[in-house]
Amino acid sequence: MVIEIGCTKVIDTPLGRIAISASDEALVELTFLTGNAKRLDFETSDLAVAHITRAADWLRNYFSGDKADYQGPLDLSGTDFQKAVWREISTIKHGQTLSYGEIAHRIGKPKASRAVGAAVGANPIPLIVPCHRVMGASGKITGYSGGDGIPTKRKLLALEKIEYVE
Repeated sequence: MVIEIGCTKVIDTPLGRIAISASDEALVELTFLTGNAKRLDFETSDLAVAHITRAADWLRNYFSGDKADYQGPLDLSGTDFQKAVWREISTIKHGQTLSYGEIAHRIGKPKASRAVGAAVGANPIPLIVPCHRVMGASGKITGYSGGDGIPTKRKLLALEKIEYVE
């Protein structure tokens, strides 16, 4: 039997509570907690706590206006296609955007814009893998799976001073 040791910590942010989860190897998930949702800590290790502390510090700095990219290992569990999309999303710099179609072209699947959209929505580490920076071709907000959805995405875009179309 394999028991994975890790940790989850909940922090308060300007957009509400976010649960940060890590294994000994890497950060594995950020989850916007809505309503009365509760996330309980599970067995911890010093390595997992270090990953969570790094992510919590990065989130505090991000919400304070810091533009630095996250520096730390990520464990992105998904299909090869999803991982390709998430790697491409990770290249989008603070204050910039890409469209679903641009990402599809960049990963060599130019007709896969809708599948890119599904992969964006399945991103397990939002903010650090900045899926809020992915827009429709016209610059329109087409959706967001984190927090309260599109209102959360609007706040994130405003924080980064990114213009968008309603």
